[in-house]
Amino acid sequence: MRLRLALVCAVLACGSQQPQGYQSVADNIIVIIPRGATYYQALDSLEARGVIKSRDWFSLYARLRGLPSNLKSGVYMFAPDESWSSVVTTLKKGRGLEARFTVLEGMMGFEVGERARSWLGVPRDSFAAAMRDTSLERELGIRPSPAGVEGYMYPTTYVVPMRMRARDLMKLMTHEFIARWQPEWDARLAELHMTRHQIVTLASIIEAEVRYTPDRPYVSAVYHNRLKRGMALQADPTVVYAHGRRLRRVWEKQLQIHSPYNTYLNPGLPPGPINQPSDSSLIAALYPAQTGYLYFVAQPDGKHIFSASYADHLAAIKRVRQRPPPVQRPPGPPRPARRQ
Repeated sequence: MRLRLALVCAVLACGSQQPQGYQSVADNIIVIIPRGATYYQALDSLEARGVIKSRDWFSLYARLRGLPSNLKSGVYMFAPDESWSSVVTTLKKGRGLEARFTVLEGMMGFEVGERARSWLGVPRDSFAAAMRDTSLERELGIRPSPAGVEGYMYPTTYVVPMRMRARDLMKLMTHEFIARWQPEWDARLAELHMTRHQIVTLASIIEAEVRYTPDRPYVSAVYHNRLKRGMALQADPTVVYAHGRRLRRVWEKQLQIHSPYNTYLNPGLPPGPINQPSDSSLIAALYPAQTGYLYFVAQPDGKHIFSASYADHLAAIKRVRQRPPPVQRPPGPPRPARRQ
C-alpha cells in the first residue's frame, strides 16, 4: 500500500513540473486530436509529436487526473517541455490552437476591435463593452469615460487562445501597458506637472502626427509650448478621432465638429488618448525638444518644417505648396511570364 501511494505521489510530482525559461512560439508543437479520437489515439499523437516521452507514466498521471473521460478534440499548441499538468488541463478544457494577435502603433480602439473580430472571432459589441470595463480603468488610474481604455492597449504581438473572451484580451493588453511603463517616467511626470493620462493622450496625438521618427520630440515641443501659453493645439488627428473614422484629409467644414476631442474648438488636451501610442511617442511626450517652436507643417515626404513665429509658419506653408509633386515614374514594360 505504501509503495503504491509513493508511486502515485511520484507521478503527480512529475506532472507538476513547469517548463523552465522563455519559450519561443516558433518552437511550439502543434498536435491535432481529431473528433472521435480515443484516449489511446490521443496518446499516440502526443508521443509521435514529442510532447510526452514517458507514455506509460504520463498515461497513469492522466488517468489520475480524469483525462480519458474528459478528452476534447481540437488543434493544440504545446511547448516542447510543457508540463504534464498543463497538457492534461489543456486537453480537458479544449483550449485549442493559439494565435498571434498584433496591435499596431497608432491604431484607434475601433480598429483594434475590428482586428480582434477578424483574427480572433471576438464580437464587436463584446470588445466595445470590454473597453469600458471600469475595473480596468481603475487599475490604470483613469476616470470612466465613453472611450474607456483607449490608448492603453499596448501595441505589440500577443500569443492568445483562439476565441479569447473580449475582457480577457483587454486585460492582457492593458496589463502589458502597465508592465512596460518605466518607473523613472513617474518622476518625469512630477517635473512636468502632468498626469500619466495626459502624457498618454499627448503621445497618441504625436503618434498620429509623425511619420518621420526624428520629428517626434519637436512635434512634442510644439504642443508643450502651446499648452503652456494656453493656445489651442489645433491637432488634425483629434478631429479625425472626433469623426470616429479615418479621413483621407481634414477639410475646413470638418474642423467645426462639436466634440470634446476637437482641439480646434476646445483649449488644452482632449479628454483622453486617440490611439495606442508607441514607446517612442511616449518618450517624446515626456522629453520634448528644448525649442521655442509653436508651429509645424508637414511636407510631402512626411518630414515637418517647424517655426517659432506665425509669419515664418505662413512662409513655410507657402514653400510646401509651391513644391512640385513627386514625379511618378511610368510603369515599366511587362515582364515575360515564367514557364511552368
